[in-house]
Amino acid sequence: MKPRLASLLLLLLLSSAALPGQTPAIPATPAPAKPAAPPSNRLAPTQANVPYGSDPRQVVDFWQADTAKPAPFLIFLHGGSWINGDKNAIYDNGLLTYLKAGISVVAVEYRRVPAAHAAGLKPPVQWPLRDAARALQFVRHHAADWHLDKSRAAASGGSAGACSSLWLALHADLADPASSDPIARESTRLTCAAVSGAQTSLDPQQMQEWIPNSTYGGHAFGIDPHPETPNGQFLAFLQARESILPWIREYSPYEHADRGDPPIYLAYGSAPSLGQPQKDPTHSANFGVKLQEKLQAAGVPCQLHYPGSPGETAPTMADYICAQLNGKPQP
Repeated sequence: MKPRLASLLLLLLLSSAALPGQTPAIPATPAPAKPAAPPSNRLAPTQANVPYGSDPRQVVDFWQADTAKPAPFLIFLHGGSWINGDKNAIYDNGLLTYLKAGISVVAVEYRRVPAAHAAGLKPPVQWPLRDAARALQFVRHHAADWHLDKSRAAASGGSAGACSSLWLALHADLADPASSDPIARESTRLTCAAVSGAQTSLDPQQMQEWIPNSTYGGHAFGIDPHPETPNGQFLAFLQARESILPWIREYSPYEHADRGDPPIYLAYGSAPSLGQPQKDPTHSANFGVKLQEKLQAAGVPCQLHYPGSPGETAPTMADYICAQLNGKPQP
């Protein structure tokens, strides 16, 4: 290599590196990799990596339940902060239970926040959330081919997948009856949703009031960190709140909770303690308490389950979904 060329390459490398003590902004991601294949020792999908969009990550795996009549179905959205994880998480989230109960399963892969950020999309979170809606519409469009009852559909997931599921469940119907695209004309309404570790709000002000040591959410709206301050990204998120309120109102599930929403099941790993710092603030049951309050005030059934939770609740998300989709709804 010529000396001058080597010097130029070194300068480029140095200029692109973060300085000591700095936290880099949300990174650009390379071209999307092929979605992970199902593990060889697990039940293979009836159909794998079926595209519902043009991006390599816009694919679903589909398991068809063995039923005489068209089956209800579950849309599963994996967690990972909308940054990592993959649709194979369904294997540890009740797949066989659903199939045994006569419920077909669709595990969704979706475009991620870093890629949306790198593409200049504002806010980046609209990619994973809008993909969740599009995947549901795609499945409904193929209901006859896949032996599905499009009127009975549930959503489930954990963490970011839980937030996506709640946004889908609580948002007004995204169907566009006038669209020339037949998939876009399909409904996005659900029979129910059951989720674990859900962030029910993406409003930093609410999050700080409910959970004083909150740190989550800024990346969903493209907020870059402030490395010179403790918890810099969340502080930047708070400071930007007024300017991004329209985005928060559109993409925070709590904003859409209202009368007429489907029944909701919220599971958390520890008991709530409103207004107190949490061991795991990103997955605190405080999120669940506040959404349950709002839904119940609107007359919407909402179960909140955590260790030691009072009252009768379904022991698992799968139990709740199976009861709801098979005509044995719980309050």
